[in-house]
Order: sequence, then structure tokens, then C-alpha cells
Amino acid sequence: MLFYAALILATGVERLVELRVSTRNAGWAFARGGVEFGRNHFPFMVSLHTGMLLACLLEVFLLQRVFVPWLGWPMLVAALACQALRWWCIGALGPRWNTRVIIVPGLPLVSRGPYRVLRHPNYVAVVAEGVALPLVYSAWITALVFTVVNLVLLLRFRIPVEEEALEFGLAQTVRHA
Repeated sequence: MLFYAALILATGVERLVELRVSTRNAGWAFARGGVEFGRNHFPFMVSLHTGMLLACLLEVFLLQRVFVPWLGWPMLVAALACQALRWWCIGALGPRWNTRVIIVPGLPLVSRGPYRVLRHPNYVAVVAEGVALPLVYSAWITALVFTVVNLVLLLRFRIPVEEEALEFGLAQTVRHA
């Protein structure tokens, strides 16, 4: 259980690093005329992701979940692969990556890294990690609840907002051409 708690803590620290990168990148974007979309759903996303980490720990400790090797080890590998994909996305977008939806008018879409094959590769990492991280230590209730709520948030709010922002950005790119 201590290893799992350390894994969750490390994931939380990683999220804080992401927020720091995001804050720096938001400053970069706003300095170049960046326009933010979807501010209303952002606090819910932060709460959901923070809650998932806390729920992982609470479910494991309060419900005395056990580590099941045939499930836990593959889920750990999957969770680590999700981190690799997440940081590949961050690297591919460079200063344009953000936890918020900020578009700098006139910049073309990024088509390198994982964006060569997927429109929203970061959400593949988010969804897969939401299943894998809790299941490292058999926290199946957390995996199920987070996945359902996260999919609603992504499909109903976040991805449509990003699509709207990308359309705005493309229109501005055409206008600047």
C-alpha cells in the first residue's frame, strides 16, 4: 500500500508540474493575443482529477483493497505509458500546450508528434490513465466512477470547446494568410 500511496503522490506532484508549465504557457499565449475558451468547465476538470487521486487512496485504504499482480503490474505499465504519452503531447505542442483552452490567432494546427495521427491524443492518455491508475491497486470503484464522469465532461464539454477553439484558430489563420 505504501508503494501505491507513493505512486499517487508522485502523480499529484506531476500534475503540479503540469500546472506550472501550463501557467507559463498561458502567459506566452496571452502575450501573443491568445483567446481563452471554456473557462466555466475548467474548475470541474481540476476537481475531478484531484478527486480521482484522493479517491484512489481512500478506496485502497478504507476498503482494504489488495494488490493483484496479474492486474496491478499491467495497469502500472499502462499508467506509466499514459505519462509518456501525456509528456509527448506537451513536448509536441511546446508553448502552445495548456491545461486550459487557449488559442493564439494566426498559428497553424500542430501536426507533429502524436498529433500526426490523433486530433486529441492527450485525452487518450487521460482516459486510459483514469482506468489504469486506480486499478494498479484494485480500486475498481474509483476507476469506474472517474471514467464515467470524465467521459461525460470530455465528450459533452471539453472536446466540443476545443473543437470550437480550433475552428476559431483556423479561421484566424486563414484571415492572417
